[in-house]
Amino acid sequence: MRQRSLKILLTGGARGIGRGLFRNFLASGHEVIILDSNVEELEHVKTRAQQWPGGKQGSWQALHCDLSKRADIKSAIATVKERFGGQLDVLINNAFPTTLSLSEDRRMEAEGDEIETEWDLKIAIGLTAPFILSRLCIPLLAAGKSTPNSPGTIINISSTRAYQSESDHEAYSTAKAGLLGLTQSMSVSLGHRHKIRVNAIIPGWIHVLNESKEGDEGLVEWEMGLTKEDTEWHPAGRVGKVEDIARAVDYLVGSEFVTGQEVVVDGGVGRKMVYPE
Repeated sequence: MRQRSLKILLTGGARGIGRGLFRNFLASGHEVIILDSNVEELEHVKTRAQQWPGGKQGSWQALHCDLSKRADIKSAIATVKERFGGQLDVLINNAFPTTLSLSEDRRMEAEGDEIETEWDLKIAIGLTAPFILSRLCIPLLAAGKSTPNSPGTIINISSTRAYQSESDHEAYSTAKAGLLGLTQSMSVSLGHRHKIRVNAIIPGWIHVLNESKEGDEGLVEWEMGLTKEDTEWHPAGRVGKVEDIARAVDYLVGSEFVTGQEVVVDGGVGRKMVYPE
């Protein structure tokens, strides 16, 4: 990230890609508020953030927020408004529910309502929450500055699964594809009325085994769990790192003439023709 300090709101910042972005932002001297619903990971990252470069007291805040509950979202934005003095430079919609206490049978044909419960939660957090957060943050972003010459900006974290699906990932693929439509629409609406830029990042395989409480306690290094085949699968010659997403964020924040775009960060895998073996 650039040297100029930014005020950043990041969802899903307690683990995975979000935690890695949180750490990178602090190291670059930015002020960060993260939202997360996982109490255990949130409490852990509070301890870790104090040890990271740039994690001095007053430079960050970690809020518990269930993004499936609109009252929680409104309360969080009220805190953001107060903490950041009514302005916001960057909103990053990253959160997505990754674990649920549902049965292993998650096929559409499964009996019962569990698959529908999972659908409702993932759409609520992965698609509806970014819309609500973006809407509520408009006044803050309009008062912010992603660059010295432009107001605040929104970045939605989608996925290559918006284009390439796996079996039984209907909710995930739908939410991530929906984010791309939301990005396109908001870039036009908010651009014309407020000059707020809206873009999306589409990660491929970003290895984040080390970005969690369990990873810290197990002294997990980034490369652990990766095989030679994993590396060779990527035309770029390696699996993705959180820092790759941080660089994409840096580009989108600082590029005043870029809006409504999708930046793919997948090591070239999406360009490969794959034949059955």
